[in-house]
Amino acid sequence: MSGHSIVSQDRSGPDVFRERLRRVRERMEQTGVDAVLLSVGLDLPWLTGYHAMPLERLTMLVVPREGDASLVIPRLEAPRVVEQPGVFTMVPWNETEDPVAITARLIGRARTIAVGDQMWARFLVDLLPMVRDVDWRRAVDVIGPLRMVKDAAEIAALRAAGSAVDRIAAELQAGRIPLIGRTEAQISADLSARILAEGHDVVNFAIVAAGENAASPHHHPGSRIVKHGEIVLCDFGGTMNGYCSDITRCVHVGEPPADLRRAYDVLLEAQQASVASAVVGVSCESIDDAARRIITDGGFGEYFVHRTGHGIGMDAHEDPYIVSGNTAPLEAGHAFSIEPGIYLPGRWGMRLEDIVVATPSGPDPMNNVEHSLVVVEA
Repeated sequence: MSGHSIVSQDRSGPDVFRERLRRVRERMEQTGVDAVLLSVGLDLPWLTGYHAMPLERLTMLVVPREGDASLVIPRLEAPRVVEQPGVFTMVPWNETEDPVAITARLIGRARTIAVGDQMWARFLVDLLPMVRDVDWRRAVDVIGPLRMVKDAAEIAALRAAGSAVDRIAAELQAGRIPLIGRTEAQISADLSARILAEGHDVVNFAIVAAGENAASPHHHPGSRIVKHGEIVLCDFGGTMNGYCSDITRCVHVGEPPADLRRAYDVLLEAQQASVASAVVGVSCESIDDAARRIITDGGFGEYFVHRTGHGIGMDAHEDPYIVSGNTAPLEAGHAFSIEPGIYLPGRWGMRLEDIVVATPSGPDPMNNVEHSLVVVEA
């Protein structure tokens, strides 16, 4: 349960990008797409290793089904690009040139064009009259299924990031991160510093929600001071070597009341059942159902207000989504969160989250730190 991620430079080698480009063109052939256009967003670094800055100056990767791919880029940004031979050629543009017109020329006679979801509307609107009689599609239909299936190096990156936040969660559970008398914002800043100290390049989010604030799944940590006798929900993660971490653990300051303890027992059972159900071939919605059914049977169904999980990789939220209505089958290499929650407005909330990778031999959790509701006194 996280916000938008900020990513660091992809450190893969040119062979990786050449193979990804080959797979993209194979997929273009299958889907009848003549050209793919990628601007800001994570499809671009996945395919080239380059993260475009979200500027008013256009950066655009033009990938024809046949022929060389071209990276249209502001000349002042060109020094940031690590060239990848056999993947793309650079087309730097000067301040007095029109990069949209350059893009249109590179598109040529393509008539079925897939556009990245994050391309700014201003550039697409300018491009439309320059490239007529085109069937416009979304690039996610080409690249999404490829990015969903993580290779061994990507899974290793997810595991390293997951282990790093596990160590922070263990510190929280051991009482070595002070809570009582500190504000949520102060604890969030503490978690953020630890995320960086554990080797992440950036912090993507560090939710800290105490007591009644934990009933808001995306609570923004503020001036609320943590007191004895309440639950504290911590959901945090960042980007490490280009791939994201995301973990949620709850601790209780002092012994929890019986009703809260019972609710957490239901939550733990639901989360563990959902993880165990995540085997190759099952539908994504069945993994959601495995958690939802237990929470509903436990009497808390109306208080589980979000999907069970989201895909994760270079982005904190990507396909596949673990939600009712997603009938897509789970494939080996899919990476996703499993994070059921129970939220009682005005009282308390709780969530338990691991990142899991589907493998031929079963679900492989990237997070293994203690899952129970740990009591701390600090």
